[in-house]
Amino acid sequence: MVNFQREVIEQSFLKPVLVDFWAPWCGPCRVLGPILEQIAEENRDRFVLVKVNTEEQPELAQQYRIMGIPNVKLFIKGKVVNEFSGALPRQAILKWLDENIPSEEAQELKELLASEKQIPDDALIERLRTFVQKHPNNDEGKVALARHLVFTQPDEATELVAHIRPGHEQWEQAEDIRTLARWMQLEDTGEGPAAQLLAKAREALKAGEMEKAIKLLIDATSADKACCNELPRKAGIALFRTLGNEHELTRKYRKLFDMVLW
Repeated sequence: MVNFQREVIEQSFLKPVLVDFWAPWCGPCRVLGPILEQIAEENRDRFVLVKVNTEEQPELAQQYRIMGIPNVKLFIKGKVVNEFSGALPRQAILKWLDENIPSEEAQELKELLASEKQIPDDALIERLRTFVQKHPNNDEGKVALARHLVFTQPDEATELVAHIRPGHEQWEQAEDIRTLARWMQLEDTGEGPAAQLLAKAREALKAGEMEKAIKLLIDATSADKACCNELPRKAGIALFRTLGNEHELTRKYRKLFDMVLW
């Protein structure tokens, strides 16, 4: 029998508690249970697993409105913050946990990205380098670093995201970085007004003049969006997505870009 007040409510003020509501007769519960137990053993520093047999403690099932089992609820600071039902596969559970119980690694990266002042941000680049060295398997950190390096060090940016393929969570961001890197590495954009504007926009980016680069890129797109295998169009889309929807330059110029694009 579980002392719910002590083992779940009070404990959840010290560490997140994952509660597995189950019953011996429930087939999916017998599938889910061992998966949860293994994950909990691997993540003892992140959360505590408590199993509640709804046959033995029906009052808890009623109190927490358990309509079907297995039902898994996450308690933090005495309250249910999220839940799922059914025997989810291991990877789905791990993703759910990452979304609801950020690891120290995820929290560190979140704080780093929150300190971003501009793109590229030289001070942040060094801190992101240190983070990636410490967490070499963290693809989100690699993409973040590549996003700041792509305008001045495109080779390194490309290498950071080279392993990210279709189906990966960071695929779209990695593709944008590869597109921008191809533009920055292009030695000969050809002749004609669009090509010349494209080259000038690239030089402005290398010099850290982001707004000037965007204006020139819009002019290049207006002159000939199909220039250099549609590079003005592709680079413009990638650049605005890399800056993000909330960036002041995205808000200022994205509509104008879209107008000349179509």
